[in-house]
Amino acid sequence: MLAQTPLNDWHLEHGARMVDFAGWSMPVQYTSIVEEHQATRTAATIFDISHMGRLRFDGPDAEAFLDRLLTRKVVGMGLGRIRYSLMTNASGGILDDVLVYHLETPSSRRYHMLVVNASNREKIVKWIQASLQPGEAVEFNDRTMETAMIAVQGPDATRIVEQLFAKDLSSMGYYTGIVTEQMGKPCIVTRTGYTGEDGYELIVRTDVAQQVWNNLMLAGREFGVRPAGLGARDTLRLEAGMPLYGHELTEEINPIQAGLCFAVNLKDRKFSGHQALVDFADQQNPFQRIGLELRGRRVPREDYAILRDGEEIGKVSSGTFSPTLGRPIAMAYVVSAAAEIGTEVKVDIRGKLETACVVELPFYSRPNAT
Repeated sequence: MLAQTPLNDWHLEHGARMVDFAGWSMPVQYTSIVEEHQATRTAATIFDISHMGRLRFDGPDAEAFLDRLLTRKVVGMGLGRIRYSLMTNASGGILDDVLVYHLETPSSRRYHMLVVNASNREKIVKWIQASLQPGEAVEFNDRTMETAMIAVQGPDATRIVEQLFAKDLSSMGYYTGIVTEQMGKPCIVTRTGYTGEDGYELIVRTDVAQQVWNNLMLAGREFGVRPAGLGARDTLRLEAGMPLYGHELTEEINPIQAGLCFAVNLKDRKFSGHQALVDFADQQNPFQRIGLELRGRRVPREDYAILRDGEEIGKVSSGTFSPTLGRPIAMAYVVSAAAEIGTEVKVDIRGKLETACVVELPFYSRPNAT
């Protein structure tokens, strides 16, 4: 039986098309993916992302423990800061990409949290449990089923979300978070997202999730806010050049190949996969992640072959028709010799070769992005 988010009934009542995503019943769209995509780029949309894993770490050794697990430095991370990071296996392959939070409760209790991909939650929980050492003062709790997670994304996101809170959210920096209250209950508010737009993500208790969702819809009514599903979330993240686990990221791909060097701190640190990544950094990268724009209208899909001079040089990892750009786009892995911006290649789309050009990622950046 599929897991259901606390907002499942609302989705069904409002005509969402539900699909199985990583063992969860999730809305893929309410109207059309293109309409929801464009609404996010021009106004604001609300996404139920409660399927994402939420893992909490308390105790005096939690900071050092996470520093030992993640590719990004956690020790010394400022209060209220959020960092994108990775977890890697002994060979440097990516177990998951995560967000790590350093937060403080209203009672001044500090803690850390990880948000992990739904498809990897059970794997990561087991990895964490196996990594805990005897006597280590770390209290680890999987809070996924006790909480819900809602994303508000788009140019009008701040004007919508700020109506629910007394705090001035517009002054929050990107990749920062606070613990406040909504409906008299604790609520984590972070300025993060997975769409390439400005926005916020809220983590609330399951018993108030429906009311918080309703409050957001009401607050956004004058801005034309609408719900959006996983379909639009995927096209939005692809335009923004954001990797998706199981496509651009796997245990057979390391962060350097994926172009995520910014999320790997190697100096004066030790974590699982550290030595493998140190060794790899000294070698020539055999293949790497790129962006492709196609000249025709046919859309490349995952695993479609990429050719140059008649030889296969790589495969598509994700592809879509970009509603913003009005043309097909894709992310792919190709041999490094073909990764230079401007390189022309062919994509085999069901037996027909379509011309594509290697372009810089991301495909789309929001206006006035900082």
